[in-house]
Amino acid sequence: MAEENVLILCEKPSTAERVAKALDENGKPRKNETNGVPHYEAYRAGKRLTVVAALGHLYTVAPKVTDRNVYPVFEFEWVPRYVAERDAKDTRTWIEVISTLSKDADEFILATDYDIEGATLGYTILKYACGEKDKEAKRMKFSTLTTDELKKSYAEIIEHIEFPIVEAGVCRHFLDAMYGINLSRAMTVAAKKWSGKYLTLSTGRVQGPTLKFLVDREKTINTFVPIPFWAIKATVEINGQTFDVEYEKDKIESRNEAEAVLNACKGKKGTITDVEVKKFRQNPPVPFDLGALQAEAYSFFKYTPKRTSDIAERLYLEALISYPRTSSQKIPPSINSRAILESLSQDLKYKGLAEQLLGEQKLVPNEGKKDDPAHPSIYPTGNLPGKALGEPERKLWDLIVRRFMAVFGKPALKQSAKATISIDGHKFFLYGKQVLEEGWMVFYRPFIQLEEVLLPHLEKGQEITFREISVEDRFTKPPPRYNPSSLLKKMEDEGIGTKATRAGIIDTLYSRGYVTGERATVSELGLDVIDILERHCPEVISISFTKELEDNMEEIQKGIRTTEEILEKAKSRLEPVLTEMKKEQEILGQELSEAAKNAQMQRRVIGGCLQCGTGKLIVLYSKKTGKRFLGCSNFFIGKCKTSFPLPQTGTIKSAGKNCDFCGWPMVQFRAKGKRPLVFCVRPECPSREARK
Repeated sequence: MAEENVLILCEKPSTAERVAKALDENGKPRKNETNGVPHYEAYRAGKRLTVVAALGHLYTVAPKVTDRNVYPVFEFEWVPRYVAERDAKDTRTWIEVISTLSKDADEFILATDYDIEGATLGYTILKYACGEKDKEAKRMKFSTLTTDELKKSYAEIIEHIEFPIVEAGVCRHFLDAMYGINLSRAMTVAAKKWSGKYLTLSTGRVQGPTLKFLVDREKTINTFVPIPFWAIKATVEINGQTFDVEYEKDKIESRNEAEAVLNACKGKKGTITDVEVKKFRQNPPVPFDLGALQAEAYSFFKYTPKRTSDIAERLYLEALISYPRTSSQKIPPSINSRAILESLSQDLKYKGLAEQLLGEQKLVPNEGKKDDPAHPSIYPTGNLPGKALGEPERKLWDLIVRRFMAVFGKPALKQSAKATISIDGHKFFLYGKQVLEEGWMVFYRPFIQLEEVLLPHLEKGQEITFREISVEDRFTKPPPRYNPSSLLKKMEDEGIGTKATRAGIIDTLYSRGYVTGERATVSELGLDVIDILERHCPEVISISFTKELEDNMEEIQKGIRTTEEILEKAKSRLEPVLTEMKKEQEILGQELSEAAKNAQMQRRVIGGCLQCGTGKLIVLYSKKTGKRFLGCSNFFIGKCKTSFPLPQTGTIKSAGKNCDFCGWPMVQFRAKGKRPLVFCVRPECPSREARK
């Protein structure tokens, strides 16, 4: 009887290697290579397993009309990525090799990531590269790449792939293509017809509404009118220690009232009229879902959501953590938390903390409300690094390990104190706070910002000396700009995008030049793009419709709606918008071209010219030599000849500040592969000598 051959399809080459090693009876699968594509031969229970990986998505959704100047287009199909994308030529070889291997297979098993993207990716390969084997393929489901879990997943094989999730994934890809391709073509074609130049302009189903959040906040900040108010600042002395106290009104609307408070209290002693002490317990944090991990990594390490997602993916592929693209805040008993802690205790850094938890009779995690049917929360597998981790990986793994331990800790016991101090009917409050029992905080200590204020013993009737009391002029402040972390949270709260796509969308806004800086400042181009879309086609940046489509895709997974129904609904909303954009193509093209031109000019401006006082220093190129230099914009009208040399390689942009020595603008220069340097534009500036 011929040996049965099983083809196991993974998502990435490193995953394929781990799956092959875990499933081979001797743990030593044979590595083969066909045209540079690795695949593994393993044996288990009398079957020959051929384990091969994709290279991410091998197929993509593309319009049937390939002419980029034609829109609207509503006929789409799955095509190999190398057909649709110039930089995806290597996917052709991978598809050919997988297709060849599939011809000898008697059984197919999908072992890609167990989420929408992994399911969709696997489905397209099974259907198009393997000769429509999607209906007969079986499914391995796992949340970690540990040997034990991979063996268990194979032993408990699911008899079919997850078609409701696949259908939702297919719908998402078609929707994103329908919106992204049509809208981007409409914008690009309009600009090209007007200016004759190709401009990289884009928007999309989620990208547009996300940029709208930022623009709305930018407008609020730019139109904000500060309102003056006055505040009382005071300090008291108790037993030789100085403490800040807060006046009963944090905002006083008139200076006269503030001065009256000052005159009534200055030079007088206060009396404690009330002392309130409260003890309370603070529960441990909940386990990490992807959004919470991204927020915490930004808070402590300033990693962008996209960077955190990429680092977490690498840790997952090293079998150090569970699958990171999850929205769950649950730790099920099946993951065997005790065994994980026992393994972590082999690392000296965690030994004492892990043993402290292992000493408990029961390990009960403090779980959050959010769940995910595909995967539990993010947790360490218990595996220790087999090689030295890079700094970003080490930091993120440490954060995940400590968070995992913290959720099993006891509640922390804290105490707050509030003393009311009165002077002639005016009240001031003295606040204290301290930790009585650290509980879970012991495990999470490096990532806790404790601000204790320990107060001495206080009693009613006690006299208090005021060391200082004054009036401060203040102004109301606008809301803060979003940063990448708070923007991701806003997207989550509004229900647009997915845990897997949000970070990438934020990244795209930066790469398109719509947004700059850590505090997401919308560029003139970003403001102009939203302004233009708002006037010509407001529907495409509608947050409510985008959210509605997200809800519809969840309903597809539940079997309530179909892909055809949702795509038809989207088409009916999008078609009239595109028709209107085509009617207004000339004015749309003019506005977009001018916006892009202004943005390009803005990027070239380094700062003001101190020589003439009215011009701007701009990066210019010599007609004779082609070399770049800084020149004053007033040169073109014969008013100023100021110029400064620039490095000829690397990127140059404004540093956003002036030199402390001479007042001229500073530039930021970055050579390829080097850290950025900031220096004054004037070669003879003392600051440049000091830097040398």
